[in-house]
Amino acid sequence: MAGQKTDARDVHVGQRIAEQRKRASLTQKRVAQSFGMSAAQLQKYEKGTNRISAIHLDTFSRLTGVPIAYFFDGLEQEGAGPSGGDAGPGFAEGPQEVYAADNPWLGLTNVVVQHVSAHFPEPERRRFAAILQAIGRQLDG
Repeated sequence: MAGQKTDARDVHVGQRIAEQRKRASLTQKRVAQSFGMSAAQLQKYEKGTNRISAIHLDTFSRLTGVPIAYFFDGLEQEGAGPSGGDAGPGFAEGPQEVYAADNPWLGLTNVVVQHVSAHFPEPERRRFAAILQAIGRQLDG
């Protein structure tokens, strides 16, 4: 991003990129080639020297199987709100909870799904779903 200075947010996102790349056993060279850039450029993103574009972050997210939110987890949000306070997660308030008096498990289900979606790559999510199906079959007899 020409002309824009990087800051602590870029360093944080870069560290998360490097962590996830290593977790996925991907080399800088391989990732850089998939983006059509040099390994040196990817290294600048990982160090927070350069700011990564949203498109490259989305591509990397898909390549490693983690949601984009993963790269921002744990990022301080000081001064993000209109009054200088914490704006919370995102630009607006979260979705309204569904009222389901006839299904007390719905809330727990939503929490588990959100957690698994946010913290596990696609292969692990599939394995988790298969385990739940096996439990369901056993409970049905």
